[in-house]
Amino acid sequence: MFQPFSGSSLNTNNRIVMAPMTRSRSSQPGDVPNQIMADYYQQRASAGLIISEGTPISAVGRGYSMTPGIYTTAQVEGWKQVTQAVHAKDGKIFAQLWHVGRRSHSSISGQQPVAASAIKIPDQVFGPLPEGGFGMIETEQPKAMTQEDINNTINDFVQTAKNAIEAGFDGVEIHAAHGYLFDTFLHLESNQRQDQYGGSQQNRMRFLLETLTAIADAIGGNKVAVRLSPHVIEGFTEEDPEIVELTLAALANMVKLDLAYVHFSENISRYLEVPESFRQQVREVYPNPIMIAGKLTKETAQVLLAKQYADLVAFATPYVTNPDLVERFYHNWPLAEFDADARLTLYGGDAKGYSDYPQYKA
Repeated sequence: MFQPFSGSSLNTNNRIVMAPMTRSRSSQPGDVPNQIMADYYQQRASAGLIISEGTPISAVGRGYSMTPGIYTTAQVEGWKQVTQAVHAKDGKIFAQLWHVGRRSHSSISGQQPVAASAIKIPDQVFGPLPEGGFGMIETEQPKAMTQEDINNTINDFVQTAKNAIEAGFDGVEIHAAHGYLFDTFLHLESNQRQDQYGGSQQNRMRFLLETLTAIADAIGGNKVAVRLSPHVIEGFTEEDPEIVELTLAALANMVKLDLAYVHFSENISRYLEVPESFRQQVREVYPNPIMIAGKLTKETAQVLLAKQYADLVAFATPYVTNPDLVERFYHNWPLAEFDADARLTLYGGDAKGYSDYPQYKA
């Protein structure tokens, strides 16, 4: 994990990645990235790659309050100070482009959420409380996307990918996991459409593939990545009997795009254990870079790399309390625990519990 990684465009100093994590620290109004965010990301720039927190591509794509967007001029300008801070430490950073789909509420996005189909399940997101302040609120009934909605959303992804490059990001990761917009198209439970985006597996992956292709055409496939979670049931009520087969078929379709990497999110929320057979099947159909995240330890990450099931390994909560995670791993220094106090400061607030975790002093 300490060896450099060399892809067709992405080259990193090591194979340790800071996974995307919502922290809700943007400046209000306008959801603009700010100086404490620049400090936070710069502190963690020894990672081979940083993937930014989920970054909404539009107002309707927003599902959590105070998350920094990338669809206004002010937001793009705010992100520039973040990317410059990371690059000043010789780091690399991708923007995770995010549309939450039905996992939202009009009090957050300003309009009714959209999804593959008009299906509501019990779910909560971080938003404004009726009595004031912020907390977890129940999501709202979504509406099924029209062809115009789909076309507009693809255009929004392409424009925000261009915005990300303008803001200085090294590339973009499309969030197609965790029950968000693209995931509701992939899953049988949430996709009951009768048009070209529903029914067959090829139809259910069409929206994602069309979007990835359009972004790749705009900024180059080697600056584009995608996050998938076929073994995570977050955002759904039941397992999907076809999702693994569909995922493998989608990967086969993605090979020609020459993506920077495909990122598998695992072992969070409600999930299934990932069998070794799946890792082998992925490698059979997909020869390009693979990243894996999901409660990894230094030891389990090394195994994935050694077996060549992954080229990059991503860590989330260890990076909350250990800005110098790479150095701690390298020197076998102890990790600062992600405890109850750390959980309380995940969403919202200021520098406390965000950019005030110290480096290890040997």
